[in-house]
Amino acid sequence: MINPIIFTIHIGSFSWPIHWYGVILMTATVIAAWLAERELRRRGENGEHIWNAAVWLIPAGVIGARLWFVVNASLGGNLLYVEQPLQIINIPAGGLHIFGAFLFGTIALFYYARRYKLDLWLLLDSFAPTLLIGQALARPANFINQELYGQPTTLPWGIPIDADHRIAAYSDLSLYPIATTRFHPTFAYEMIWNFLAAALLFYLLYRFAARIKPGVMFAGWLILAGIGRSIIEQFRPDQPRIPGLGLSYTNAVSLFMALAGIVILLWQYEIIHWSLLPNPPAAYKISTEHIS
Repeated sequence: MINPIIFTIHIGSFSWPIHWYGVILMTATVIAAWLAERELRRRGENGEHIWNAAVWLIPAGVIGARLWFVVNASLGGNLLYVEQPLQIINIPAGGLHIFGAFLFGTIALFYYARRYKLDLWLLLDSFAPTLLIGQALARPANFINQELYGQPTTLPWGIPIDADHRIAAYSDLSLYPIATTRFHPTFAYEMIWNFLAAALLFYLLYRFAARIKPGVMFAGWLILAGIGRSIIEQFRPDQPRIPGLGLSYTNAVSLFMALAGIVILLWQYEIIHWSLLPNPPAAYKISTEHIS
């Protein structure tokens, strides 16, 4: 397997290991932001807003990803963060959840849009397909860390997982020998799904440009990301389940995402009407203010 540490910087008594996970994640983030900038410029807005917003989005995303992981683990019966609260900020020890990054990142983006008087739908639609690409590009980091794998499989693309990275269900090496046991590479399934989903969104965007309304790309992301993760969750025995339902918390949120995307689509095309909602925007609002 690949060593998760690329190299270690030593300065006196201080050592700073450089992990593949961090390098891959940051590279994927920069590529996704660059693509989002191009999308924002193509729609007539100042692309610099993407990089300015990233100053808010990246820290918010990391905090959200960590907190979601902690809550999810605690709901699953892991008492580490209850008994040792300082472990919550021990991010180098591992433990991030992409849904927390989505939630906190969206909140930060909402704040940024309000501050600079930008069209939130415009920002969300610019990020939506490129976020799928960024997610996909980051998934090889999970292979290096030997994490986010599924149940044992005899399929030819199953991957080996060493003893130190086995979850409790598969830690008995007499039942699941290192030499012969292979596992579903669920991170790879999600990577493939995200690339295909991004390709579909870009195809629809360019093929039916005149019919695509504000918010449709974001709704499409919610639907495709939600459905994809819901399917992949069926291969994830490590995820805590909602008592009595046999459904993981992540699966439930994924289904909610897909449902929310469908509702947004129906609202945008005025198939459903709800008095509590404003009329859907017919076009984006391009800002006239310059970034200072």
